[in-house]
Amino acid sequence: KPSYVREAFRLLRKSIIHVETEDVTFDDEGFDDDDEDGFDDDEEMTEAVAAADESQAQEEEPSQADVPFGNEAHEPFAPPPQEQKPKSKKSKKKKKTQISFEQYGAISNAISAYLRSKESEQDDTEGGESKYLTWGEVSEWYLEQCEVDIGDSLEELERMRKLTNLVIRRLVQVDHVLMCIGNTEGIPEADRKIAVHPNYPQ
Repeated sequence: KPSYVREAFRLLRKSIIHVETEDVTFDDEGFDDDDEDGFDDDEEMTEAVAAADESQAQEEEPSQADVPFGNEAHEPFAPPPQEQKPKSKKSKKKKKTQISFEQYGAISNAISAYLRSKESEQDDTEGGESKYLTWGEVSEWYLEQCEVDIGDSLEELERMRKLTNLVIRRLVQVDHVLMCIGNTEGIPEADRKIAVHPNYPQ
């Protein structure tokens, strides 16, 4: 593509006023570290306890053989009917993370610029796939840039790590700003090599 065409395209992109600046929402699939006990909330815990009590009560019911014989016929013991609460059909809601469009753009631009700079540095010395960085390396690099904001807070560090990985995932799967290099089947996300998509303008 001629250089003047690329320059015209770049200037056109800068001159366009983007109106779609809504917050960016991510599904936290693969990042659910909570709810390890398997319960979504207190309501489901209460239902589980009630079910356990009901099961225990049924085990303690006297059998027909335990009823004493007499002159009169005895009917089998039957406990009073209990109202059965309808089982909750509530499905576990997917957790979501939301950031502003500006923050998403800042992370996206920083990561794509860093990847391009690393690729150009190694073009003259290395060939093949060795010049590409892994997903995890890029994520850790961005966290280093945010070291001042993160400080000594482990909670903030984990929040930013999760957010950075969510942004990279979206850049690969949705926006196609980044792309994975080589076969990714069976390879964890952190170990996949990524690069800026060749069709993404500079």
